[in-house]
Amino acid sequence: MTQFRQDTVLLTDFAWPDIELERGIIAAAGFRLVAGPSSPASAETIEALAREHQPAAIMTCWAQVSSAAIASSPGLKIVARMGVGLDNIAVASATERGVLVTNVPDYCVEEVSDHVMGMLLAWTRGIVSFDRDVRSGNWNPASAQLRRLSALTCGIIGYGRIGRRTAAKLKAFGVRLLVSDPHPQAEDGITFTDLDTLLAQSDAVIVHAPLVPSTRHLINRERIARMKQGAMLVNVSRGGIVDTDAVIAALQSGQLSGAGLDVLESEPDVPAALADQPGAIITPHVAFSSDVSLIELRRRACEEVVRVLRGENAHFPCNKPTVPA
Repeated sequence: MTQFRQDTVLLTDFAWPDIELERGIIAAAGFRLVAGPSSPASAETIEALAREHQPAAIMTCWAQVSSAAIASSPGLKIVARMGVGLDNIAVASATERGVLVTNVPDYCVEEVSDHVMGMLLAWTRGIVSFDRDVRSGNWNPASAQLRRLSALTCGIIGYGRIGRRTAAKLKAFGVRLLVSDPHPQAEDGITFTDLDTLLAQSDAVIVHAPLVPSTRHLINRERIARMKQGAMLVNVSRGGIVDTDAVIAALQSGQLSGAGLDVLESEPDVPAALADQPGAIITPHVAFSSDVSLIELRRRACEEVVRVLRGENAHFPCNKPTVPA
C-alpha cells in the first residue's frame, strides 16, 4: 500500500479554469497538491484517488467524498468543502474517524442574494420571457402581465447568512417579508411564521435552507398546492430540497407562474419538460459565482487546510471529531 503522505493535499474537483491559486498557496506552505478532474468524478474515482495518494487533506467542490474515501487514508486530518453545503461529504464518517470537516460559509452571501433579486426582478418585469419572445420575432407589449415588487409578499425559507442578506435587499424594495426558520428571532420588518402560513401568503417563495434528510423534497406537490395561484418559487440552495416533477406539474397547471432554479436534483441534466416551460428561469448552479467570490473561496479554503495541517485551529469547523484530527 502507498505510504501516508503527510504533505499531500488532494483536490477532488474544481469549477474554475485552473488551479494555480490553489497550487501556489499549498506549495508555499510546504505541501504538495494533487488534483482530480475538473468536473466531479464518481465517488469510486475519488476513493481510488484517496487510496493512491493517501492525502493528509482533501478539498472538494462538488465531488462526493464518501465514507470509503475518508477511510482510505489513515492520516487524513481534514476534508475542506470549497463551498457552504456539506451534503457531498460523509460528515458522520469523518467525525467517527477524527477527521475535521470545514467549509467557507460566507464567501458568496452577496452573490447568491443578488441572484435571488435578479430572478425575482426577471419574473416581476417579464425580462426573460419578453427577451425570448422578441428574439422569436414577436413584439407584443399588450401581452404584459407584470407585477410591482413592492406590492408583493415574499417568503424566505431558511434564515442563515444568505437568507438575512436577501431579506435586507428585499426590504429596500418595500416588500412584506415572511420568514420560516427553526430558530425564529425578533427583527424589525420581518414576520416569522410557520411554513404553511408562509406558503399560503407569499407571492414569491425563496428557498435558502440546507439539504439535510428533513429538508429533502421539502417543497413537494402538497406544499406547492398550498401556495398562491400564480406564485413564484426560487431555489438557490440545493436541488434536492425541491421536487422537480412537482414544479413541472405546477408550471403546467398555472399553480406556479414562475420558477427560478439555480439548482436541480438531477443536475447537470435538465428535464425536457422543465426546459419547455416558459415560466422557468434556469441557471447552471452559478449563484455563488463572481470574480470576487471565487478568489475568496479558493484562497480561504486553502488557508483553512494549511492551518489544520500545521496543527492550528480551523476558523470554520463543521463537526466535532470523536478523536483529535
